[in-house]
Amino acid sequence: MACNTKYYRSDGLFLPDDFESPRDSDGHGTHTASTAAGNLVDGASLYGFGSGTARGGVPSARIAVYKICWSDGCQDADILAGLDDAISDGVDIISISVGGGRTRDYFEDAIDIASFHAMKNGILTVSSAGNEGPGRSTISNFSPWSLSVAASTIDRKFSTKVQLGNKKIYEGVSINTFDLKNKTYPMIYGGDAPNTTTASSRSSRLCFPNSLDKKLVKGKIVLCDTIRANGIGALSAGAAGTVARDLDSIDYSNLFPLPASCFNFVDGRNIFQYVNSTSAPTATIFRSSEVNDSLAPYIISFSSIGPNPITPEIIKPDISAPGVHILAAWSSISPVYSIPGDNRFVTFNIISGTSMSCPHVSGAAAYVKSFHPTWSPAAIQSALMTTAAPMRSGINMEAEFAYGSGHLNPLKAANPGLVYDANETDYINFLCGQGYATRLIQLLSKDNSTCPKDTNGTVSELNYPSFGLSTSPLKPFSRTFKRTATNVGSPTAVYRANLSFPTGTLKIRVNPDVLSFTSVGQKLSFEVIVEGTMDKAMMSGALVWDDGEHKVRSPIVVFI
Repeated sequence: MACNTKYYRSDGLFLPDDFESPRDSDGHGTHTASTAAGNLVDGASLYGFGSGTARGGVPSARIAVYKICWSDGCQDADILAGLDDAISDGVDIISISVGGGRTRDYFEDAIDIASFHAMKNGILTVSSAGNEGPGRSTISNFSPWSLSVAASTIDRKFSTKVQLGNKKIYEGVSINTFDLKNKTYPMIYGGDAPNTTTASSRSSRLCFPNSLDKKLVKGKIVLCDTIRANGIGALSAGAAGTVARDLDSIDYSNLFPLPASCFNFVDGRNIFQYVNSTSAPTATIFRSSEVNDSLAPYIISFSSIGPNPITPEIIKPDISAPGVHILAAWSSISPVYSIPGDNRFVTFNIISGTSMSCPHVSGAAAYVKSFHPTWSPAAIQSALMTTAAPMRSGINMEAEFAYGSGHLNPLKAANPGLVYDANETDYINFLCGQGYATRLIQLLSKDNSTCPKDTNGTVSELNYPSFGLSTSPLKPFSRTFKRTATNVGSPTAVYRANLSFPTGTLKIRVNPDVLSFTSVGQKLSFEVIVEGTMDKAMMSGALVWDDGEHKVRSPIVVFI
């Protein structure tokens, strides 16, 4: 029965919406756990959407669940207690889809502290990059001893059409499971229906909860000036549906608790003009359609972006994985939209977030671990990063700061050829080189770690699978990165360095440019020299070690 006590609330204050048990009242944990290691289920779908056979990354794996989050959030003490128990229980991989909030230094952040101790015990921690994009340096979970995952699209997206009373049809986005059967409803603009006892037209146009006049809104489709209210205000006011418009581009679909569709500025303006210029405007909202996204995969707008706010030259996120419109298992006691008034209860749901991309990589990490049970966390991390598929910078404007080393490729990760390994001593030396006092390092490590006198521990010397260099504009720079590759492929192998980088002011060379291995486990060191001047905000290239069978790729990013 020990598994039934794996829930953590250090202050003992449980809110009415919480279960004092490991039971999932929200759905988020069920979704992420089943993505990592759920069993095969035929005929899985959300009301017919995403229909097919669902399975997690490693269905044969066993899941140990530690409930650390509640309706009011996730507290540091609970995160530490839960992950401490996971380490004590001997899990192989930790998957934590938690993050966000203010940036904190390594020794202040609960996940950074816990993942450091996991690393010391041979456990890789995989974490979500955060959903605060597309602003720069919005990334969460950026320590070098953990793996940070961005969210990329899959080839499935959703379209939801709205037909106005003038017969014009506009194509918006949402995951609308409701079928109005072509019935039309009166339309009203939220700004024209303020709940004057508690709000004004300034807030009612946004359709926030309690801002709408129920008498004016009931049974109508409400036009709102933002998607941020997510239909909650319209639902509570008795609306038949909602049409939302937003100034920002909308590149993914959300679920709503009532019929809904979201539009960009241009189409939203046209709908607004129709409502304002018609004495009795009407509309109907169609059920969503699944549409193929031929551009996938690309990084979605909400996915948090680097550079790393604490150590910019450690490129974060590390990797990207599917995190948009993901179908996975759902708690049977949580409604589809997880709010009162939504009476849809399902066993599978479709949601988006870096919380969804994280367990894809966790499952892949477990897959690699199953082939190589003695590999260190850093070796598994390296295997995942150096075998990732390169992504297109043309449709991912922040390039490596958006997707890291590229898009997850689990099959190749099981046989990477070479790995960049690291251990606790390497990370301590890295922290020493960053100027952290012994007191702070010991606060993180919880042991008597001290900085060695003969090691400067620069970022350039940490044996990381990517290369980052921050410099000043138009000033000459030169940086030497030191790395050590461990042969985990064929006993006898010769790897040659292939470099790609933009022509012009950037020059990169490798010394030596050939690595000849004679045994498995052999380690060979090399240097990467990057020099030039920067006339752009960011330039990137790549180093690929190639033996004819394996291509071990590491991005090289130079930025201002």
